[in-house]
Amino acid sequence: MALVEMVMPKMGESIMEGTVLSWLKKVGDPIEEDESVLEVATDKVDTEVPSIHAGILKEILAKKGEVVSVGNPIAIIETDQEEVVNEQLIDTDPEENAEAILEEVANISDSISIEVPHQTERLSTSDSTRFYSPLVLNIAREENIPKAELEIISGTGSEGRVTKKDILAYVASRKSANSDISTPTNGATTQPAIFSGEDEIIEMDRMRKVIADRMMESKRIAAHVTSFVEADMSKVVAWRNKNKRIFQEREGQPLTFTPIFIEAVVRAIKDYPMMNISIDGYKIIKKKAINIGMAVALPSGNLIVPVIHNADQLSIGAISLKVNELAKRARNNQLTPKDLEGGTYTISNVGSFGNVMGTPILVQPQVGILALGTIQKKPSVIETPQGDFIGVRHKMFLSHSYDHRVVDGALGGMFVRRVADYLEKFDETRVI
Repeated sequence: MALVEMVMPKMGESIMEGTVLSWLKKVGDPIEEDESVLEVATDKVDTEVPSIHAGILKEILAKKGEVVSVGNPIAIIETDQEEVVNEQLIDTDPEENAEAILEEVANISDSISIEVPHQTERLSTSDSTRFYSPLVLNIAREENIPKAELEIISGTGSEGRVTKKDILAYVASRKSANSDISTPTNGATTQPAIFSGEDEIIEMDRMRKVIADRMMESKRIAAHVTSFVEADMSKVVAWRNKNKRIFQEREGQPLTFTPIFIEAVVRAIKDYPMMNISIDGYKIIKKKAINIGMAVALPSGNLIVPVIHNADQLSIGAISLKVNELAKRARNNQLTPKDLEGGTYTISNVGSFGNVMGTPILVQPQVGILALGTIQKKPSVIETPQGDFIGVRHKMFLSHSYDHRVVDGALGGMFVRRVADYLEKFDETRVI
């Protein structure tokens, strides 16, 4: 018999910790190899963690609700092996580790005159998703920066960590705006909440807290601008009506408008590749892969954005199957961290809620997001060789939000116009 440490696995790029939601096994239970042992939540997805060893669950080291760093032990498993083996599920690239260590040493060396603990600290609350060096925490305490405000500071360090430079720049901008602890960064004075006996107080769930933080951070980081275009969707509607029954009978799945939208966005990105970029400080990173995120509404009312990777390499039929698969798994809480990573541009079908248009918030570090409104029948001028006539057409608004730091109005406007052009010129004779 041997005792094997089960550690918190790395569940995706940039994920450094997970919160134990529940244990699916109790002490003394037998465990099969690849059998799920517990459910873990990260800032991107909730997922079940399987064991890579068969045996008996000997001891639980991480309790429900506890936040555990990647690589730290969470349980002990008794196996039939003769040697004690540790699960090595984390990246061990020596260059990456060396960079992280050097960054931390630099932070601590800069704070030589400040008394700090020997280990890197993090916010003590279980819903915190970021780590902070002792120097950063000391500066935050000295400047009376509360936990919630510290969470929205954009970090330029490794894995988005807030550095000394980041927090000092934030403090400087805070002071220049004559702000204090009672005045948030938007300049509005915070008033204490007032509740009556008839009010219901609802605590945000973990995902809603993460969404709230991400949205506020995106609005603070990016200069949001939105351009609007109306597209004639008559050819798209006619093609889908003609093919949806065929697709349903062949694949056993519905044919929605979403894959058509994604294909048009992909084609427009090929025409305007500077929409397929991200920003790192003052550097522009031009992405080679075209990975399209699609916003999916969950039964809880929260929103999640799974990603269709290499969408430019898929046919419209393959995109349709992928859209349906990701949407189904999202609603059944079966997405993996990989499903949420690497997006380079995002679409949001607000028309599915009956909305005409919207002004979506960017998914950082992307620079563009497209909201697609509901398709409506409208009277429209139709140009023909015999003259202009009034007819009924299917129309839809496209709302393109983009980061004005790197996307000027000309590019942002031409891009959404090109998406509309591809939808209006859709080939009704194509097969799926």
